[in-house]
Amino acid sequence: MGVLSTLTRGLMRGADRMAEFTSKRGPRTFNRPTGVLTSSRKFVAIKEMVPEFVVPSLEGFKLKPYVSYLTPEGAEPPLTPEALFSQAVAPMIKKDIEDGTFNSKELEKYGFEPTQEGKLFKLYPKNFVR
Repeated sequence: MGVLSTLTRGLMRGADRMAEFTSKRGPRTFNRPTGVLTSSRKFVAIKEMVPEFVVPSLEGFKLKPYVSYLTPEGAEPPLTPEALFSQAVAPMIKKDIEDGTFNSKELEKYGFEPTQEGKLFKLYPKNFVR
């Protein structure tokens, strides 16, 4: 069997390359060591490298960890930007207008950001879905 036929067979079988690696599925090097190997081939365990799982106490917690598929849909409509603005920012702007302290040059106190500097994802027109 040639190299090309092996590659095409792998592509046609639809290998799941997007699945998450686990200790069973990943390579031998996937499990991270919890220490270092010295020059004399001695393993020295480092306490800070051992994963520590912090689990909250669920004593007295009334909810169950499973939600059935038969549960009815939520009654609240999905949150839109307009609804978020009218619930969070509009009352503050309305109060400032009534008090006479509204200034259109100081919109930062309402959450307006004039620049996108330092943002992970910058909002430019080329980023919007067409």
